[in-house]
Order: sequence, then C-alpha cells, then structure tokens
Amino acid sequence: MKVIALNGSPRLIGNTSNILHDVADEFEKEGIETEHVQLYSYNLEKCNDCRSCEIRGDGRCILEDDELNDIVDAMREADGIILASPCYYGACSAQMKIFLERAGLILEKGDKGLKRKVGGAIVVNAHDGGSMVYYQLVNWMLRNQMIVCGGAPAPIVTALNSPQYQNDKDGMKGVIGLAKEMAWAISKLSQ
Repeated sequence: MKVIALNGSPRLIGNTSNILHDVADEFEKEGIETEHVQLYSYNLEKCNDCRSCEIRGDGRCILEDDELNDIVDAMREADGIILASPCYYGACSAQMKIFLERAGLILEKGDKGLKRKVGGAIVVNAHDGGSMVYYQLVNWMLRNQMIVCGGAPAPIVTALNSPQYQNDKDGMKGVIGLAKEMAWAISKLSQ
C-alpha cells in the first residue's frame, strides 16, 4: 500500500514539508509506504487549455517535458493521495494551482485515473484563508471522484515559520486524525 503526498510549498524544509514527514510516520506505523513529491522541484508549464487531452482521451498532457504526466502516473498507481499546500493570499500556492489545473483536466477528460482513490488535504496558513484552500483541494479530489477523508478538527495548521506547526495542537490533531482515517480506508479498500 502506498500514499503519494504532493507538497505545494516552495520551502523544502518548511511547515508543510515537516507536517508531511509526521504524516509519513503515521502511515509507516500502519505499513503504508509514503512518497513525498515536492512540486516546486518541477518546472510545471501552465495549462493553455489546448484541449489536446480531451481530443486524445489518453489521460496524458501533450506537454511531455515537465514530468507532470509522470507524477499523475504515480498517483494512478498509489492507493492514497494527499494534497498539501500553504495558503498564499487566500488560495493554494501557484505551483499547486498549476498542478491542479493540468492534472485535473487530463484526468477528467481521460481515464478518471483517481476514481475511488483515498484522498486527504492538509493546509498551512499564517493567520487566515486556510479554509478556502482546504475546500479548493477537497473539491479537486471530489471532482476526481476520490474517497475523501478528513480530520477533526480540519487538518488546517496555523504557522508562519517552521517549526511553528508544532505549536498548533488542534491543527496537528486534525492532521494525525486525517492520516489515521486514510490508513483505515486504504486498509479496508485493499481487503
């Protein structure tokens, strides 16, 4: 069993990245492998709405040079997907937004490759806007017909500079709860 965690933060060692490492530890306890994908390490092209993916219907973007298709292929093979992003001015990071637009279109117009995959969203915000980003990520998963898990409270962590995420006990309770719910759902679906 495997989870792909997509990190939309530009910081290699920041709150979002550290939170994903904590989540990976939770999955490891349940025997679930985690692959951490740092979206900012890819030079993703913006979607130009050429609709080649719709015409071809093969679930691939015509822009082959930036490895987006490889990331989506890895997601198709995984049992679960986490989308994690900091909140930048009330929305997800630019790199996450580029990913969501292109991957969403090729999946919707292609093979619906994430249908019934287990998903979860994690957001880090400095003071506000986290709920908007959370709904943006969850909506993307629902539109891809994924089984979306949550945490209680919602996995929205308030922090500015790492490791301030550790100070938000409620947010981290939601994050760990999300990991446990995803592990349970993945385990049940794999039986």
